[in-house]
Amino acid sequence: MASITEIRNRMKSVEQTLKITNAMYLISSAKVKKARKQLSEVEPYFDRLAKTVLDIFRHSPDLKHRYIHGHNKPEAERKTGFVVITGDKGLAGAYNHNVLRLAESYLGRKKEPTLFLIGQMGRHYFEKKNIPIDGEFMYTAQDPTMERAREITSTLIDLYEREALDEIYLVFTHSYSAVRMEPEIIKLLPLDRAMLSARRGMTQADQYRDVVRYEPSKEAVLNVLVPGVIKGYLFSALVESFCSEQNSRMTAMDSASDSAREMLKTLSLEFNRARQGAITQEITEIAGGAAGLTQL
Repeated sequence: MASITEIRNRMKSVEQTLKITNAMYLISSAKVKKARKQLSEVEPYFDRLAKTVLDIFRHSPDLKHRYIHGHNKPEAERKTGFVVITGDKGLAGAYNHNVLRLAESYLGRKKEPTLFLIGQMGRHYFEKKNIPIDGEFMYTAQDPTMERAREITSTLIDLYEREALDEIYLVFTHSYSAVRMEPEIIKLLPLDRAMLSARRGMTQADQYRDVVRYEPSKEAVLNVLVPGVIKGYLFSALVESFCSEQNSRMTAMDSASDSAREMLKTLSLEFNRARQGAITQEITEIAGGAAGLTQL
């Protein structure tokens, strides 16, 4: 059995760990609330952009546009890009592992894909796998902002316009609730009408009923609106991934705190037993000494 001093030191160590896990839980909870508020403030704007693009689709079924129909290259010649969002830190359960596993499965289906990373955990993972990394957007995973989404969108649109990329996919983690987070992949470009409706939760009733006239042309309007829609996708994915990471970390820290409390209970019992044993031994020694004195 460990000594009283050893048990007391272990208890102090576990108590310090418990303080850290509780603090990390509270910090993650505050970050989730802040990110959700930030997303809710801009969602109406991006919803309106998406509805406008859908309205153009509805009134112009024969409209041809590079953002919608792509570059008309043969399948074998198409260049595919993937933007993968992970966290910058661990201690978040299976959050990073799940999204990286999904990304790797899709990367394996494409010939010489272009890989863009958001998050340090993704960089460490793909470097260890010797998978080439073509670009990194640093300092974004832990601070999703509209400005960062705008910069990433500008880079992706430029590559698409120059035909350096023909398809662009986004791999991230969608936070459905505090306990349900699932990795997902969506196609950013060329823009998919069905996905656009599904992602924004739109129905036929949500579309404009009036005939709208677009000036100078529908193509020119799409040139402006589609990058805005892509920016909305990216910002939403950044926030969803960030919230998923924080929710996963909250769950992990809550579990760690429970384990620490259970360990403290066990150590407390061991401490009491050790102390009781020491007291019993001292009493026995005193009694033995007293008995020896009476025999003299």
